[in-house]
Amino acid sequence: MLDPHSTLMFAEAAEAAAAIRQQHARNADAAARLGEMLRDSPPRVVITLARGSSDNAATFARYLIETHAGVLTSSASPSVSSVYDAAPGMDGTIMLAMSQSGRSPDLVAAATAAKDQGAFLVSLVNDEASPLFALADVALPLCASPEKSVAATKSFIATLAAILHMLAEWQQDARLLDAVRALPDLLEQAWAKDWSAALPTLQAADHLYVVGRGHGFGVAQEMALKFKETCGFHAEAFSAAEIRHGPMALVGPDFPVLLTAQNDESQESVRSLADQFTARGAQVLVAGLQGTSGITLPALEADPLVQPILLVQSFYRMVNQLSVARGRDPDRPPTLAKVTETL
Repeated sequence: MLDPHSTLMFAEAAEAAAAIRQQHARNADAAARLGEMLRDSPPRVVITLARGSSDNAATFARYLIETHAGVLTSSASPSVSSVYDAAPGMDGTIMLAMSQSGRSPDLVAAATAAKDQGAFLVSLVNDEASPLFALADVALPLCASPEKSVAATKSFIATLAAILHMLAEWQQDARLLDAVRALPDLLEQAWAKDWSAALPTLQAADHLYVVGRGHGFGVAQEMALKFKETCGFHAEAFSAAEIRHGPMALVGPDFPVLLTAQNDESQESVRSLADQFTARGAQVLVAGLQGTSGITLPALEADPLVQPILLVQSFYRMVNQLSVARGRDPDRPPTLAKVTETL
């Protein structure tokens, strides 16, 4: 069996704090100029463009931009351009393209079509030699250095940090800028949090719900994706509101659920679910909440805008350990590749 401390996933996730320190210094001037441009010429809409983990980061961006900048934010469907050869009008829009590799053909095609239709392209990309980075009107490098494990970790966290930095400069939000500056030190503390109490529940699991709300929902989506990629069982993310509808029907004795929350207006809706799931006999794991039923996983108290980022950093350490415990290699999931050549 692998040593979980020997995987690329473990080593790369541990580098997230260093990546964010470099990113904040590297992007300071570009983020400030972009923020000034967005204030002077506010977009009528923001369009996100991403796949995989980056699309989960796009969910995080949508909630934050809509709640803090008041600008409608929607996700683009790359196949509109790459498969159907259609090009919606993009005048007055910002396209926020996010990718670790910057090389997926459908993303490049969609970004090119959007620019041709009048979009202003902002690229958050790790590979600075990639076509998606070169296409950008403004590029904010993720500065995560090469990421070789198929399971993205530090590049996902770096994308969330870049979104926060951009938003802080756009809104000239001193509190949010302080939170971005504090993020590397907090990530180091979050990496040290021990979530191994989740292993007995999850080691034999074949299905799971991951629940979050607000800007924490994108992190719940990322957690569900990582369970599927690295551990080989079905996991599905739901908002704390949506799960109360049809998905609740599946929850019964021993059904595993991971609840995640941040200390904002959404917290109570997540908290109320813990008792509901427990009453149904579910195996409940809780991160970001205190004083609820279920197994509480340790989490840092921090600004609620960065709390979900800290939770996913602690989660990455645990899910790497879980993958190895289930006899898998988290760096090499079956049938997956680092760069997905979607057409």
